Amino acid sequence: MTATRETEPWAALLQTGRADERLIHQTVHGPRSAQLAPIPSDLAQEVRTGLARVGIDALYEHQAEAVQAAFDRSVVITTGTASGKSLCFQLPTLELMARDPSARALYVYPTKALAQDQARALAAFGLKRAIRPAIYDGDTPRAERATIRRRANVILTNPDMLHVGILPHHHAWAQVLQDLRFVVVDEAHTYRGVFGSHVANVLRRLRRAAALHGSEPRFLLASATIANPLELAQRLTGVEEFELVDNDAAPQPGRRIAMWNPPLTDEELGLRGSPLYEAAELVAELVSRKARTICFIKSRKAVELIVRHACALLEPALAARVAPYRAGYTPAQRQEIQRRLTEGDLLAVVATDALELGIDIGALDAAICVTFPGTVASLKQMWGRAGRRGRGLAVYVAGEDALDQFFCRHPDQFLGRPVEAAIIDPQSPEIYAWHLLCAAHEAPLGEADAPILGSSWREHAEELARAGYLRERLTGFVPKRADDYPAARVALRSASAETFALVDAGSGELLGTVEATRAYGTVHEGAIYLHLGRAYQVLALDLPARRVLLEPFDGDYYTQARRETATYIERLLDRRETLGLILSFGTVVVEETVLGFQRKRVADQEVIDFTALSLPTVELQTRALWYELDGLIEPGRLGSPRAREPFPIRRLLGALHALEHAQIAVLPLIAMCDRWDIGGLSTNAHPQTGGPTIFIYDGHPGGVGLTRRGFDQFERLSADARALIGECPCRSGCPSCVQSPKCGNLNEPLSKTGALELLRRMGA
Repeated sequence: MTATRETEPWAALLQTGRADERLIHQTVHGPRSAQLAPIPSDLAQEVRTGLARVGIDALYEHQAEAVQAAFDRSVVITTGTASGKSLCFQLPTLELMARDPSARALYVYPTKALAQDQARALAAFGLKRAIRPAIYDGDTPRAERATIRRRANVILTNPDMLHVGILPHHHAWAQVLQDLRFVVVDEAHTYRGVFGSHVANVLRRLRRAAALHGSEPRFLLASATIANPLELAQRLTGVEEFELVDNDAAPQPGRRIAMWNPPLTDEELGLRGSPLYEAAELVAELVSRKARTICFIKSRKAVELIVRHACALLEPALAARVAPYRAGYTPAQRQEIQRRLTEGDLLAVVATDALELGIDIGALDAAICVTFPGTVASLKQMWGRAGRRGRGLAVYVAGEDALDQFFCRHPDQFLGRPVEAAIIDPQSPEIYAWHLLCAAHEAPLGEADAPILGSSWREHAEELARAGYLRERLTGFVPKRADDYPAARVALRSASAETFALVDAGSGELLGTVEATRAYGTVHEGAIYLHLGRAYQVLALDLPARRVLLEPFDGDYYTQARRETATYIERLLDRRETLGLILSFGTVVVEETVLGFQRKRVADQEVIDFTALSLPTVELQTRALWYELDGLIEPGRLGSPRAREPFPIRRLLGALHALEHAQIAVLPLIAMCDRWDIGGLSTNAHPQTGGPTIFIYDGHPGGVGLTRRGFDQFERLSADARALIGECPCRSGCPSCVQSPKCGNLNEPLSKTGALELLRRMGA
């Protein structure tokens, strides 16, 4: 054992994990020294003084490269956690303001907390004469808003406020937009899927509003490491000319990475111990060793459970130094937790992904991620929080989900796996149409808008006119109703404008909303619904009022809806032959009817009962990939040599169903998404294809590009699915391979061996 290893406060913990086989893999990433560049000599003296004030006497090479490029073209910076990305856009802003008192900059952050953190960072330079930063979001007092528009030259906001509070009132922002030179989009990797597709349209509307007032701002984007930073920057902004800065020259501490798998409690069913209890034990052990720790978990409820269990294992004095951090706290409460963590008063914080982003919380020793956070990029972002004091421990605690267990069986491949691509589709029909309506409210739509809004704007505008939303005048397309305010009806985190309100039946409080397309399957009467990590039981689904009444729930069961689904092909967009089958991509209509739901005990997954429901059929128009398997099922079809004998019909439905589940489970490895963003259907005889067919579709109206990615990389998707199923030790299928928590048919029928036979015939 080396001297370094002996001094690590987690050495005994890892030794225990090895002994009882919960620690399934560990590796060490060695330290890396910084590559430095001098501060540019031509920076304004005021800016050089500000840098000295915050202790910066040299730049990392990537910072110097980004600063130089920012004055020539738009830039996207993608480097690791704690690599100083903020300075890459702070320095150009400071230099611009120091030399041009009239210039303005707009900083866009995905959360209010990040904007507040950046405002503090800008103030630390002490350049009060040059920069006048101000936060403009929903919490900004109305009495201060006119002053901010008039006086502030660095305005920090978020996409929601830009969408609903700034762009519809762009005439009040005329001076800001006229002098706008930089638009900074931080944490750009968070803008993906539905949210990213909305934000891409908001940023195009911002470019359009700036052009109306005579400016063409340069965009500076900062992102965690992703597979397609240039593509994302271009699709987010509509700007073609970007320079990529991705040579991370920041120092990195040595970091030990450990993969932790809870023990099997039922080998036949594939059930494992709770990852929450495992995480609580890890947190308690690290706190007892005085290792400063952050632990990430997706839901608010899980945050509280881990804190409760960890504190129960600690003496009171140490338990008082462990805190949760999640949505639902006041800004003052969150800032107090951040302060205590930064100053070392707290030894551990258990948080949702709100602290994954670039908020400064000081130097930490250990970072624990409980269950796969959805993307390798997010996991690495979370792990990057550890080790800022020269040593670090990064732990991944697996759950029983298919991806978690897939990674546990491939630790080396997992740790070396490239990060995913962030997928957005600004032209997704429903999303694009709503933002075109918002743009028409801001200024009449005309031919001059094509370079920013896209060449298909007129086609969509005419369709909106036929639907009664717009009318064409000599000045262009304008809203049919002058008093309309479409931005208020468009929620950036939803693909559909039609929603149901979630209301606490006891207090009358509005908890949130759920898309109409998902309501029947998730908030039907009797459903157990998780909202921001808290469990509720649905008392009533009021269809005419579009309202859902809920009450808090602490029972020991959950619900699963049974659905009947049909898929109809509307338009073929692409097709190719691969792996002995015909693979297609296009637009489809998915019809879904919720037939009822079953209650299942949490402890053993035992079905308690089934309740029938009578609900309307919902239609979803979206995009999908689908493939026809005739050539693998029947000998001689399509001339495929792989189908040498007929496929047993008794296994066919279960095989198709299991293969569909497995490919949906691994699609997030290719596109940055969650399995809940994707739907599927398998049938042994589809009326349009005439044979066995599997559909995988985007679960959002119009689609957002997820299944297009699956179509393009179908061979990899199939290979990952084969590894997922084939290497799972269960006998006949479990939650770690072919069972799905969102299955509309309640995971019936499923044939693990049948799916493997299909994949074998495909040669995947």
